[in-house]
Amino acid sequence: MADKVKFELVSPEKILLSEAVEMVVIPGAEGNFGVLPGHAPLISSVRPGTIEVYEGNNIAERIFIAGGFAEVTPERCTVLADEAVTVSSLDRGKVELELAEATTRYGETLAVAERGNDADKLRFKAAERQLAVATAKHQAIEASVRH
Repeated sequence: MADKVKFELVSPEKILLSEAVEMVVIPGAEGNFGVLPGHAPLISSVRPGTIEVYEGNNIAERIFIAGGFAEVTPERCTVLADEAVTVSSLDRGKVELELAEATTRYGETLAVAERGNDADKLRFKAAERQLAVATAKHQAIEASVRH
């Protein structure tokens, strides 16, 4: 297995994926990063986006995650995801509705948060997060159409 890295994707409910892969690309907080066998140890927060699992220099699987954390060692990459679903199972209509609602909610809470109390600022942060997740889901669907 020297030419592969053990990849595990774990959600709060279950282990979603556990297999040896050639490479995995993860949407880290500071940008996407690829993990190959022998990678330097790393811990990173993960932003909403798509994990790409590679086999034979091709993307074998695309998985949307809503955020979480990644731990990398030379032999293993583990992602603890807040939420995870295959990109192919995302419904374009539902995602577009979710994006429209999140955009509206974000706009409504922005104005209030600028002059509001701590509770208003927390509602704004929640709306900001919902918008980031909805936007990332929409981008995942668009990217899968191009590939």
